[in-house]
Amino acid sequence: MIQTAEHPFRDLILQAKADLAPFDGRFAMAWRGAAVCALMALAAMMFQIWESAISCYLLLFLMKPDAIGNIVVAIAVMVLVLVIVGPLVLLVNLTIDVPPLRILVMMLSSFVFLYLGSATKLGEGGGIVALIIAFIMTLLSDVPVSEVATRGLLYACLMAVVPMLVLLGFNLFLGRAPQKLLRAQLARRLNAAADALRQADGASRDAVGQLLLEGQADAQQRATMVRLFRYVSGAEGDWLNAAVTGTYRLLLAVAALPATARAEVRLELAAHCDEAARAIAAGRRAAVPHFALDDEADAAVAEARAALIALATPGDQRDVGAPKASFLADEGFLSPIHQRFALKTTAAALICYLVYTALDWQGIHTALITCYVAALGTTGETVHKLVLRIGGCLVGAAMGIFAILFVIPQLDGIGGFVVMIFVAILPAAWISSGSPRISYAGVQVGLAFLLTVLQGFGPSTDMDAATDRILGILLGNLVVYLIFTRVWPVGAAGAVRASIGRALSSLARLAALPPADRIAAVREANSAAEASAAALEELRLVQFEPAALRPPPAERARLQETLAEIRALTPWLFLHGNASAAESARLQGIAERMKTAPSAPASQDAASERQHPSAERTIDQRLDRLERLVGA
Repeated sequence: MIQTAEHPFRDLILQAKADLAPFDGRFAMAWRGAAVCALMALAAMMFQIWESAISCYLLLFLMKPDAIGNIVVAIAVMVLVLVIVGPLVLLVNLTIDVPPLRILVMMLSSFVFLYLGSATKLGEGGGIVALIIAFIMTLLSDVPVSEVATRGLLYACLMAVVPMLVLLGFNLFLGRAPQKLLRAQLARRLNAAADALRQADGASRDAVGQLLLEGQADAQQRATMVRLFRYVSGAEGDWLNAAVTGTYRLLLAVAALPATARAEVRLELAAHCDEAARAIAAGRRAAVPHFALDDEADAAVAEARAALIALATPGDQRDVGAPKASFLADEGFLSPIHQRFALKTTAAALICYLVYTALDWQGIHTALITCYVAALGTTGETVHKLVLRIGGCLVGAAMGIFAILFVIPQLDGIGGFVVMIFVAILPAAWISSGSPRISYAGVQVGLAFLLTVLQGFGPSTDMDAATDRILGILLGNLVVYLIFTRVWPVGAAGAVRASIGRALSSLARLAALPPADRIAAVREANSAAEASAAALEELRLVQFEPAALRPPPAERARLQETLAEIRALTPWLFLHGNASAAESARLQGIAERMKTAPSAPASQDAASERQHPSAERTIDQRLDRLERLVGA
């Protein structure tokens, strides 16, 4: 759990240890990531594919846990590349002899696609397109003949298409079955619920809370893919989709279970959770539970029993009344936040390009690539990614230099080199398969290692080229840091307040629902939990910001207390719902105040409650406290 960081360095070390710890399926994903990189290196050496280190980087960066996710990503990237090739060929022929026009095209395309990536759900896809166009435009200065440039462009497309073909083929035969991963995910929820019911201690309840914060997006997407690609029968797919909702309902009910619930009722529920978990993990549906004990009036017990019964019955619990997700970002398409982000990233890339062009030092062209992959919305996010990139770069470079000095001279064939790549990429893939807090460091370890040892069409012992590429990464990091911390810096605290506002808006809608409308209630509770998780993650990144941007400790404590109150209120509203119109309106008013208000000091009452928290509070008391915390 995130702390308000009296000892931020110690907290970072503890968090890193937790993020590197093994979990079910992590090694399976890591060895597959290492294997596809080794296969890509082999294909590059056999068919002489240019810049194969970048191809391997794409594999590490895009790798998903299950086969169907990787297949969809591979197909999407290949389609994207084919769509881009035509306009790029035209741009190449129009701009190859006019350097100012080439720079203008690079800047305009960079701004447009970065803006679209920030202002819409296109996200990282916009940045990838901007990077591809900008990188190819910068290479034209070394290719004076348009026909040769066009041919080089087609070779560059192979850099993206061939790794996607490797990813596609590998996952058709050796990918992880998505239905098994989905069943394991559902079983994990049931086991966590059973532990919390049986032990009811802080650690068990925290585990349930963490699963609630993870939300439904990943499980729902996997269930949709399993049904769409017919990994299971239609009826089984419908049941798995319903089980995603049913297990989340169970977690919400367990989180709201009062301490006064009878021990024997808890143990009976835990036994049925264990039985359902074993059945689902084994590929079967759970048996219909029979509850021997008398039903209680408590809503949480009744809801937990209803969720377990629903898990054993066929049916598809689609939320047909759910609003369609907007393609636009929450801040609005015309928000200056998106324009400034696109301008800052484009400016950083242009500065790097002008620097290595003026110095006639093409070897540090990785500076330009760094600008596009390291730039993020808030300063805290950007600096955090820069830290991961620099740390991963130094580790990967050290591994590469060690391989150049001591390993590669001992190898006498391609087979040994491919094995070396597999062994070296395995720890990088282990890191990249972890949480977003640390995964990019693993990608960077792999990239820096491959840039060092894989140059041209085979293994390399050229230390100069390796050093140039590492220096380019460091230069790009420096330029991005200076621009994003000096020009229109965006503090993470604003993003935290916006996420909290979204969570409160979801609670306001949840409060207005009738108790019987369980599917819509799950949707709104999940929306509140996911927004709270985003706020917690953004709050953690505050410590990476410069001191001038970082909110004071009292403000961080206020935001964290607000999130704690939201997490406590979400299960209660899910169970009871149908709050009065006044209570729903109060929640919406608190949400609007949180989105628009500057920081407000926590009241004396709030500080007192942090030291002496109340175990049980009414909804009016919770709303009163939220209003004090927000300053409404």
